[in-house]
Amino acid sequence: MKIALVAFLTGTVACHQPQAATSAAKEAPPPVAAVAAPVVPSLPPPALAASAAAITIPAGKSLRIRTATALSTKTARTGEAFSAVLAAPLIVDGVTVARQGATIQGVVTNSHPGGRVKGVASISVRATRLELANGRSVDLVTNSFVQLAPHTKKKDALKIGVGSGVGAAIGAIAGGGSGAAIGAGVGAGGGTGAVLATRGDPALIPAESLLTLTLRRAITVTP
Repeated sequence: MKIALVAFLTGTVACHQPQAATSAAKEAPPPVAAVAAPVVPSLPPPALAASAAAITIPAGKSLRIRTATALSTKTARTGEAFSAVLAAPLIVDGVTVARQGATIQGVVTNSHPGGRVKGVASISVRATRLELANGRSVDLVTNSFVQLAPHTKKKDALKIGVGSGVGAAIGAIAGGGSGAAIGAGVGAGGGTGAVLATRGDPALIPAESLLTLTLRRAITVTP
């Protein structure tokens, strides 16, 4: 009887085990489908800093420049280019638009040797281009700086006087008092002729000269 009971129980357990497994399989949650990670779009590179606001250099602004070479009516001709540097920084509204030492380009607007009888030599220059603090260059229009040659009236009078004295001395040797008077007149005439035949001193702007120019037209730049 015990054997029969054990056999019955064993069979019962065996019959229920598959059902339990099936039930457990039914109750187990379905496998979670793998979810792909969301694709995050790559961000664009940081925007470049906005360029500095444009600055207007007003008409009437002064530029202090230093010439690189000498400019003379003896050698420089009208329309000839010359170079200089900015002698002081150009500052507008607290912003340095051009640094000290920046390159300046200019032009000789007039080179006049002066007349033989009257009028002294003169040379005029102005700036035409400026190197900015950002390395770029900008065209500009300034007034002209005018340099006049020194007057030579004293030199001319001395030439005439010397000529007169030499003539008088020669005349005195040749013919006494009347000869001296005649010789003085001749000598004076010769001295005057020498003055009329030669021009006065040239107008000169030495190298390393400091010139102040004024901007005639406003210009807008980006420093």
